[in-house]
Amino acid sequence: MRPTTGRTAALALATAATASLLGVASADATPGPPADPTATALDWGPCPGTGLDPRQECAAVKVPQDYRDPGGKRISLAVSRIPSERPRARRGTLLLIPGGPGSPGLDRPTTLGKRLPKPVRDAYDIVSFDPRGMGRSTHTGCDLDAADLSLLASRPWPAPGGDITTNIATGRRMADTCARNGGELLRTISTVNEARDIDSVRRALGERKLSAWGVSYGTYVGSVYAQLFPEHTDRWVLDSNDDPDPERVERGWLANYAVGVEDTFPDFAAWASAPDSPVRLARTPDGVRARVLDLAARLDAKPLPWPGANPPELNGNALRQSVLNALYSRDDFEGLARLIVDADAGEAPGEAPSEPPQDAMAVSLATICNDVEWPTSLPDYARDVAASRKSHPLTAGMPVNVTPCSFWHDKPR
Repeated sequence: MRPTTGRTAALALATAATASLLGVASADATPGPPADPTATALDWGPCPGTGLDPRQECAAVKVPQDYRDPGGKRISLAVSRIPSERPRARRGTLLLIPGGPGSPGLDRPTTLGKRLPKPVRDAYDIVSFDPRGMGRSTHTGCDLDAADLSLLASRPWPAPGGDITTNIATGRRMADTCARNGGELLRTISTVNEARDIDSVRRALGERKLSAWGVSYGTYVGSVYAQLFPEHTDRWVLDSNDDPDPERVERGWLANYAVGVEDTFPDFAAWASAPDSPVRLARTPDGVRARVLDLAARLDAKPLPWPGANPPELNGNALRQSVLNALYSRDDFEGLARLIVDADAGEAPGEAPSEPPQDAMAVSLATICNDVEWPTSLPDYARDVAASRKSHPLTAGMPVNVTPCSFWHDKPR
């Protein structure tokens, strides 16, 4: 719920890597796990895109679409790597596991790899991939209505008074649309299959074992992989862990937003009430909290225009979502504070938040809904939302509300 910033995550990996896997001075004399003799060579070539490290190269790995039918239809996983900067010191492959679910990984050897300390880059090929269903891998999509790509739709924010009627209609519509348009590939998207895909990548790379760095959802993927393939798990860094409770999985993560936001908001409130804050919202942390809750209530009643946003208004739930987003990193505190000041003055916010691509939204929904069964009792959701609105007002019942998963057409497999 409270992932570290990229800089802190890189430091965590650097510390763990340096302490646990690098006696760099003796690296030449300490080879990594032996290669897999059954592997076939990958056809590495230039990567698509701009601004990438010129050493980054890409290839495609063919994997079963359905692992229950390994001889059946195959799909393509786009894989990328930056080779070890010191081949004689090479220990193996360090996999950067994408987060999300629904985040791409192909550019990560460039974007995250450059943050790693040189001893790590010397010791490992830095590898990542686009998960099945999205990006440069064989992709799918639900062809959702434009309105349903908004975080205010996919995150089930209740109506201002707590009514969930619109959430029920939205969830059912999104589930039906995915069932109609997603095809068989969408039904195979899950954390377990992503772990199996990673092992297919391992074999294609010719590695006996993988080391990996996973952040947020990537920690769950890494945990599942380590359970399924312990004999192929080398050094594993899991940073900002998601609760791996197999009975709840993503359902538990959504519910934990209520506690996570309440636990983290005091950090923002302290920053925004400090005398030296560049955007001071109040004299005390309690004053900051009161200002945010009051503004959300006023925006519930009278939204402000927000050109380019989806929907094109700053309403109370858009403010609440903006608060949630900003609490992931202190780097975003100032932007949130300025949004609050502008909205208090009746001014339209600045740049609107971006929306996920269709394939990323489809992969996110499919993973969340295919991993575990979700409750279907609508009265229970209404009751839980009402209780959460009182106990955790900053998230206003969203974390325990009904989602498309309650209407999902497929069962976990």
